[in-house]
Amino acid sequence: MSYSQHSTDMGTHPEMREMRERLERAGSSGQGIALEGLIALSGLYAAISPWVVHFSGQPNITVNNLIVGITIGLIGLGMALAPQRMMRMGWLLVPLGIWLIISPWIVTATHSARAGIIWNNVVLGLIVTVLGLAAMGLTVARRPRH
Repeated sequence: MSYSQHSTDMGTHPEMREMRERLERAGSSGQGIALEGLIALSGLYAAISPWVVHFSGQPNITVNNLIVGITIGLIGLGMALAPQRMMRMGWLLVPLGIWLIISPWIVTATHSARAGIIWNNVVLGLIVTVLGLAAMGLTVARRPRH
């Protein structure tokens, strides 16, 4: 019994070209460029925030913010360098933002943190979550109505 050979490569799918073009347009639009920059800056701030806000005596939350900040910054940088591939990664910012919000109570050794650490992470987490939702909004297809 012989089976016909069909390509299972998604790269040849007719809608893939349209999706790549849409993501490229979203990434190169003024909104996309501003969003990529804000995401990269948010990641940079998250990474350096333990030293800006003085997370002294809290090594766990310091390492947490450094790792999460570097991750967010790399996502923003990737979105700027390869928007057709990385714009779809914007959804990752939402759980990272939520993690920043709840991490002061989970990561710290005593499961409590100083008010400055809490305020820093809650505000930063909200900003990252909103930026992630905005990045997801840019990738949604806006088809013209007929």
